[in-house]
Amino acid sequence: MTGEQHVGIVGAGVMGAGIAQCVAQAGLQVTVVETDATAVENARRQLKSALRLSVLLGRGPAAADLPGITARVHWTDRLEDLATATFVIESVTERVELKRAVFANLDRVCPPTAIFASGTSAIPIADLAAETGRPERVLGLHFMNPAPLTETVEVITSAQTSPDALNRALALLDTLGKKGIVVGDGPGFVINRVLMLGIAEAVAITETGTDAATIDDLFEGCLGHRMGPLRTADLIGLDNVADTLVVLRETTGDGRYRVPRALAELVAAGHLGRKTGKGFHEYP
Repeated sequence: MTGEQHVGIVGAGVMGAGIAQCVAQAGLQVTVVETDATAVENARRQLKSALRLSVLLGRGPAAADLPGITARVHWTDRLEDLATATFVIESVTERVELKRAVFANLDRVCPPTAIFASGTSAIPIADLAAETGRPERVLGLHFMNPAPLTETVEVITSAQTSPDALNRALALLDTLGKKGIVVGDGPGFVINRVLMLGIAEAVAITETGTDAATIDDLFEGCLGHRMGPLRTADLIGLDNVADTLVVLRETTGDGRYRVPRALAELVAAGHLGRKTGKGFHEYP
């Protein structure tokens, strides 16, 4: 693929597809790498559905622009198709070894000038950058779900991230119409270091007999939160919440980051929140 800016995304889950939509809507070419054919099909449907909805709500492009947007998204199962990428965003499952392998392979495939960003929820960026020969060109871009509708991105820099890499990341976010807030490296960064403790405690309270709706209504009504902690967990994806809690416990050594029984049971039953129609709440 040719062009001044070629953005690669590794992983076609909910976040990967949402970020791809943001990039394509901004007029940039984007290549999404995903080896699971079912995930690709789901991501294609998600992209088209989200674009149609944005048109209906008057919050996005005009209907006439939709074919051009979808045409700018290229789907592949070959990491080698990122050989001309200028900026790559990793968005695979929150598993340390999987992400490390992705960064090692990206370093092998991509041009030496390419910037790598991880969409990790909790893994320190320095750990992932160490898998490459270009740690100064690695940083974190923690998008919130749904990516097309959230205006701010948590930007994580390690001690080795160069000013040029940061500037290029912030410039890309600006092109996407988003604001980047820069934070330092460390397990969970800022948002998830705090948020995951709150979610875990809210889940623990449900185990004492207080229902999820009551907990969320209190946070929304008393504190003015747009969503309570359990509705937030459902939006993130309960499997992602559980994975993030595991990573935080392993990387911090803090036993407060635990996967509560009620959360583990929902994940085991396949009730992962909004994306499956049921979590702590139901979504018809």
